[in-house]
Amino acid sequence: MCGITGILAFTDKGAGRLQKTVAATAALQRRGPDGGGVCETPRAWLGHRRLSIIDTSDNGAQPMTDPTGRYSIIFNGEIFNYRALKQQYFPGKDDWQSASDTELLLHLYIQQREACLPLLSGFFAFAIYDHVEETLFLARDRFGKKPLLFTATEDYFAFASEMKGLLAYDIPRVIDYTVLLQYLQLNYIPQPQSLLQGVQKLPPGHYLVVKKSVGEARAYYELQIRRPAAVPGYEAAQQQLVSLLDESVQKRLIADVPLGAFLSGGIDSSVVVALASRHTSRLSTFSIGYKDHPFFDETRYARLVADRYKTNHTVFSLGSEDFLAHIDGVLSYIDEPFADSSALPLYILSRHTRQHVTVALSGDGGDEVFAGYNKHAAEWKMRQRGLLNRLVQAGGPLWKRLPQSRNTKLTNLFRQLSRFAEGASLGPRDRYWRWAGFMDQGQAMQLLAAEKRSLVEESRYAAVKSHLTRHLDGGAALEDFLLTDMELVLLSDMLVKVDLMSMANGLEVRSPFLDHAVVDFAFSLPTAYKIDGRMKKKIVQDAFRSQLPPEIYNRPKHGFEIPLLDWFRRELRPLITDQLLADDFIAEQGIFHPPAISSLKQRLFSGNPGDAHATTWALLVFQSWWKQWMA
Repeated sequence: MCGITGILAFTDKGAGRLQKTVAATAALQRRGPDGGGVCETPRAWLGHRRLSIIDTSDNGAQPMTDPTGRYSIIFNGEIFNYRALKQQYFPGKDDWQSASDTELLLHLYIQQREACLPLLSGFFAFAIYDHVEETLFLARDRFGKKPLLFTATEDYFAFASEMKGLLAYDIPRVIDYTVLLQYLQLNYIPQPQSLLQGVQKLPPGHYLVVKKSVGEARAYYELQIRRPAAVPGYEAAQQQLVSLLDESVQKRLIADVPLGAFLSGGIDSSVVVALASRHTSRLSTFSIGYKDHPFFDETRYARLVADRYKTNHTVFSLGSEDFLAHIDGVLSYIDEPFADSSALPLYILSRHTRQHVTVALSGDGGDEVFAGYNKHAAEWKMRQRGLLNRLVQAGGPLWKRLPQSRNTKLTNLFRQLSRFAEGASLGPRDRYWRWAGFMDQGQAMQLLAAEKRSLVEESRYAAVKSHLTRHLDGGAALEDFLLTDMELVLLSDMLVKVDLMSMANGLEVRSPFLDHAVVDFAFSLPTAYKIDGRMKKKIVQDAFRSQLPPEIYNRPKHGFEIPLLDWFRRELRPLITDQLLADDFIAEQGIFHPPAISSLKQRLFSGNPGDAHATTWALLVFQSWWKQWMA
């Protein structure tokens, strides 16, 4: 796991920026605290920051060049099947210079070119420069676990693992207000877009060739819903799932550094720990607790799993002061607005875990792949069209009047009923988009100053929304909702969060549920195997029921939520009223509509805040980003 960056000059003017690669590489230092290097050529420079995981010796250092001197690689990620690929494709080769997966990847590319990509099991973003052809080849893993941003002009092409690396090349900093409107709705930025004009992300499962100009990104993998001729019985499917996940976990235990696992007490992380304990003795596991807010604390469930598998378990039990102390650290590292508030506890968990291990397994991806979210249960219920649905929908006006927030069971129920009633009045596409966000397009538009609204390209906004919800036509199955989640929520929210917050602390996180064999299998299963009227993520729960404590079943799902509303009303109130959302600052800045911001603050501090805390956090993150990178 590392940070990569580079630039290819098309003209002599572009070549004047080559040396900025040094600063761009330095900007990624926290992704790779163990070393760094730059490869310099007349037309291209490549930079790398290293987090040593496999072959920690200097032999694995990057940029790495093949013995002929023609090809150089910079690589971020892990190839878990690299040893098998060595044996299969290079059976007689005995002059390897390292024991790293990087060297194998370089030689496999030289032999196979882009045909090497489907052979790789792992997660990655890498670039290979051909010194003879002066051609740059870039690729990204199947689901986009590792980021790769780029920008191009008539003079140069530049890329980096994070926006801060690109900004080191002195690229233009112009806000794309169409994307900002989407961010205000979703609290994250849908890929492949970015908030800066001219910057985009390479789509997952794609590669890109750059020579004298930028080619079109081409797909080597596309997740699809498969309908096998013979569907396995439910019992057989459970056994196959256990086998695939076990193999996935075992592959992800490869490391030359200390390794552990996150353990939240939820089903997914508990499954990962149960399987990992088969293959390693005395696994180290890590949980984070909320000692001031029992409603959000799930550490007792994590402890049950840790006790069952006799792991070396550590609980970081934190009070509000501990969380608040790290908000500046999170905000200062974010180089493009990202407002999933669960990034804060993940940042702290990663920071504490890194003091013990360098690699952590996680349960990420299980909810998107196997229908584990409340919105999946709501969509399933919506399709049943029963009496209860009609009653909830009819009660829409009542739910809106009742107090709504995420802080208690009752107010959260009112919030969910209101969202369900609203979604019931919409078609599948609009319902998905509404449930994916915190406000509708009109509400988000009202937050912008009048002159900024005119910069929103509504036709492009509609085209992006249409593309992201393209699977959800009138006859869409629930699997189409999961596929949409993979392409939107997983890619642009969950994986961004995990990469940013773990890499900010030099920690590699591996996700067994996102092995492509597991995902492909999941998308071949019938809906009834994943969700019904009683259970979300059904096949995962049933397949591992005998291996997990019964207490972790049939309990509310909180995820990684934090008590933002309480903090906004107390400790963080000055940040809202006197600093980042202060009336005079909003007016002077000119991006947001002052009356709309005032109305939001009134709702936040009222007895019926709804999701005002989420929108407030999105605005605070944006304002912090704007002051640091744009002002």
